Amino acid sequence: MHEGPKRPQERAILFSIIQAAGWPIWPLLICSIAALALIIERLTSLRMPRVAPPRLLDEVISVTRAHLPAPDVVNKLADNSVLGTVLAAGLRAVIAEPRITEGALRNTFETAGRAAVHRLERYLNTLGTIASAAPLLGLMGTVIGMIEIFGSQAPGGGNPTLLAHGISVALYNTAFGLMIAIPSLMFYRYFRGLVDGYSLTMEQAADRMVPHLMRFAMPRVN
Repeated sequence: MHEGPKRPQERAILFSIIQAAGWPIWPLLICSIAALALIIERLTSLRMPRVAPPRLLDEVISVTRAHLPAPDVVNKLADNSVLGTVLAAGLRAVIAEPRITEGALRNTFETAGRAAVHRLERYLNTLGTIASAAPLLGLMGTVIGMIEIFGSQAPGGGNPTLLAHGISVALYNTAFGLMIAIPSLMFYRYFRGLVDGYSLTMEQAADRMVPHLMRFAMPRVN
């Protein structure tokens, strides 16, 4: 029953904080919105079912135990997940070149794996940049606030209003910069760990697939 009056009051407090922090807080607000959007996007894109379903490799090996799959099945595998894209690249290489060598097949998997890792790392550099830049932007606001503080100390007595405004700019920007940088850095490290784990999973899957697919390769005629 009392939520209605509280919300306008909370909005007024938020706007008063932004106003007290001065113009240096606007770049920080932009960084906070960008960081939140990137974190949500990566949390969605780096889920295990979308990257490396646990049983996908075993299912592919089971389906291809007796013969190579049809092209439409390979296309469905490529659309399944990021790992599916890597496995499909190896299958397409064997289908396209029955006399493929083991080295060429491994190169195909490595190329597909590098492309997959690059796809998983998308936006991580941006998130890491925000984590590094936010404290510097907060420091810039602190310096600007200190300049306003010293500028308000005119000979014969300072202006209390300008002094209070300078202190607000200095403290709010420092705090807000840290509030953005800390969670951004934590999520950046978390996502890097996920990507490293998925990279290892795809590498191990390729190692299992190479000898399995080489059974279908025809011997080269000298």
